[in-house]
Amino acid sequence: MLKKAQSIHDKLVQWRRQIHRHPELGFQELQTAQLVAETCRQLGWRVKTFVGKTGVVAELGEGKPCVGLRADMDALPIQEINDVEYASEIPGVMHACGHDAHTAMLLGVATLLEKETFPGKVRLLFQPAEEVGDEEGISGAPRMIADGAADDLDAVFALHVDSNLSVGKITINSGYSSAGVDTFYAAVIGNGGHGAFPHRTVDPIYLTSLVIQAINGIVSRRIHPFEPAVVSIGAVHGGAASNVIPDQVELIGTIRYLQPEVQQIIQQEVENALQITRPLGGDYQLKWEIGYPPMLNHPQAVEIIRTVAKQMLGEDQVGIPDNEMGAEDFGFFTQKAPGAMFYLGAKIEGDVRYGHQSRFDIDERCLPIGTALLAQTALTHLRSHPLI
Repeated sequence: MLKKAQSIHDKLVQWRRQIHRHPELGFQELQTAQLVAETCRQLGWRVKTFVGKTGVVAELGEGKPCVGLRADMDALPIQEINDVEYASEIPGVMHACGHDAHTAMLLGVATLLEKETFPGKVRLLFQPAEEVGDEEGISGAPRMIADGAADDLDAVFALHVDSNLSVGKITINSGYSSAGVDTFYAAVIGNGGHGAFPHRTVDPIYLTSLVIQAINGIVSRRIHPFEPAVVSIGAVHGGAASNVIPDQVELIGTIRYLQPEVQQIIQQEVENALQITRPLGGDYQLKWEIGYPPMLNHPQAVEIIRTVAKQMLGEDQVGIPDNEMGAEDFGFFTQKAPGAMFYLGAKIEGDVRYGHQSRFDIDERCLPIGTALLAQTALTHLRSHPLI
């Protein structure tokens, strides 16, 4: 399978660079979706468009078992500074997380599997908006699921490029592989006035300083030391002049967790922190945007990927990722069917390009490797069907 994937290396690069030149933000991936749909149709796949708003679903085969392979398509609102011929042509938008590569590799899977015979059915899930939610705060995976994209799936697999891992290596672990994430929007409300007469005001900046102290103590003092958790404040907005105390200060923050009970504790403790304002004459407002669930890698799904990768790449090329608290909305799919995501080495040796930064890029030699791993993982599942 790897040899077959390497034979289409140039096509994989062409797809990736075409998508990279023309990045589209979440739920705006019309051009990318058109490329995906047209390519899959030409290869003989049955195609549905506008699934989950701008997503594409392509199927090959019939009946059961049914295995899903997912790739995300959206870009980020970042200005690219790379001096390459395939650099983004859209000001302020770039593929800074590798979704262009994910989409290209899944098109590669469509190319390889079109020539294979297998029992059951393969469903390719080209997902919009992994990075953002819509006007209701809902991202691409649950939107696709609501449109039936996960119906009847027996297993679902995905990959994510890792620009800090050498080409030819993958990492994967069983259990929780990424964190759940929620966002909070808070306003600390006071009573503003002249900076020369603070005693006539209820200073929301002072109140906010106390709230921030309390929020920053949640993980260290309210969460069990063996439970992973993060609470971070990413934005504080208040005031416009040196001699004017404002009426309110706005806060925006994120929480990360693995266990639902930790999520509940953090949400309550953020509320408790904001309640500090009331005995001191102020008030607050708080709104939560519930985001992605923790992503759970099913042990049997992980074992399939590990077995395939060891046979294809060598046992010493398969490792375990570092524990981190990033979030991935692929977790919505693994709530619907057993599944797993692995991390694919894509490092440019000597010059690491971290994700979500304006210099992000990958070594394109990873493209046939990821394509072959996804294709062979799907075939292995279909032919053994261990996840019932």
